Amino acid sequence: QVHLVESGGGLVQAGDSLRLTCADSGPIDSAYTMGWFRQAPGKEREFVAAISRSGGNTYYGDSVKGRFTISRDNANNTMYLQMNSLKPEDTAVYYCAADLRPVLARPSPTDYTYWGQGTQVTISS
Repeated sequence: QVHLVESGGGLVQAGDSLRLTCADSGPIDSAYTMGWFRQAPGKEREFVAAISRSGGNTYYGDSVKGRFTISRDNANNTMYLQMNSLKPEDTAVYYCAADLRPVLARPSPTDYTYWGQGTQVTISS
């Protein structure tokens, strides 16, 4: 059973960095495509980044490309999102997600079956 838990969110200033972690009490092994999404108040859930089962392929939303890096450690059932050069518009609840289907370059939330509860990221200007 997949049970995803995000951590690492918080309040930082514009230009700072944060590292989000997604851990699974069960096996986030190489069978699962993984991804990060975010949702700001009053907005739809937005694709942030995705990583293939092996970690060899990564994809990013246009708004975070060049600033965020997704990675995974299958041996330790963990996925990460390194966020640099943060902007106030990055403020949102960040969710990790998993699915057994192959990774997509521009997925929608419906392409993922398993979700964490989210972690708040707030960037002050």
